[in-house]
Amino acid sequence: MKDKIIIVGGDPNSVNSEIIYKVFKRLNQNLKSKIYIISNFNLLKSQFKRLNYKIKILQVKNVNENQSKNSLKIIDVPLNFKNSFNIPIKTASNFIIKSLHVAHEIANKKGVKGIINCPIDKKLIKNTGKIGITEFLAAKCKVIKNTEVMMIYNKNLSVVPVTTHIKLRDVSKKISVELINKKLLTLNKEFKKLFKFKPKIAILGLNPHNGEFKKNSEEVLKIIPAIKKLEKKGVNVTGPISADTFFINNFKKFNVVVGMYHDQVLVPVKTLFHFNAINVTLGLKYLRVSPDHGPGKDIIGKKKANFLSLLQCVKFIDKLN
Repeated sequence: MKDKIIIVGGDPNSVNSEIIYKVFKRLNQNLKSKIYIISNFNLLKSQFKRLNYKIKILQVKNVNENQSKNSLKIIDVPLNFKNSFNIPIKTASNFIIKSLHVAHEIANKKGVKGIINCPIDKKLIKNTGKIGITEFLAAKCKVIKNTEVMMIYNKNLSVVPVTTHIKLRDVSKKISVELINKKLLTLNKEFKKLFKFKPKIAILGLNPHNGEFKKNSEEVLKIIPAIKKLEKKGVNVTGPISADTFFINNFKKFNVVVGMYHDQVLVPVKTLFHFNAINVTLGLKYLRVSPDHGPGKDIIGKKKANFLSLLQCVKFIDKLN
């Protein structure tokens, strides 16, 4: 596998250029030479100038061109703009989708070690029919329906939501024995591939106190049968565990915690680790990670953006064999 790392510049109306600059300045020369940004050259040039950041940027055609150790290398995606931090929604949407297409094509040819996408406002990919970048790239990779996994990773604990960006009222209808099995089998397989050991996985119940294990509860009808199937397939899984006290101490016994919905696991993990966590998509044809935060539109130009999650993304990919 080649050692190049792609960073998709992401949402142009964001703090992405700020965190890219802050991260690049902190990398050693060897790691700088591996980094290629997919964005618009003139956009980044304008944004760096407005932020008063002194950085050499270089336009290149592909990841095989120019191994500069001092310049930030940009694979250019066309974009017309007047105000570099106020790109119209339709223009920004087309730009982001083109950028993701370019990243996918490069990564799909096994030309890089992995891709990182900087934060993107989800409404900018709404016209693709996908609810998030995870689902968008899964479709590009022709992943079997619902087998991709969104994992928020920290070296001390990772979390996975079975359902991702859906309304709470739809969670009960969405979860099923089949869905839980698909997600957990992907998680178990890909985790072992990445980290070279079999994970200890905890599964949380959906309802307060596991719905007291009533006969008509999701725990009894869906989660427990899924766990039994997974155990028969050799997955090291425990549950269902009541979520209300789990993140006080019990989480320390496990490598991964699986919840039934997005905020059930993302709120506690962000509370525990703040920006020291990254989003890893499992089940694609290539490795994709992203910072575990949004585009920070409210702090554009204020130079207050926390770069730690993007830095962890770069280091994470670089350290993998």
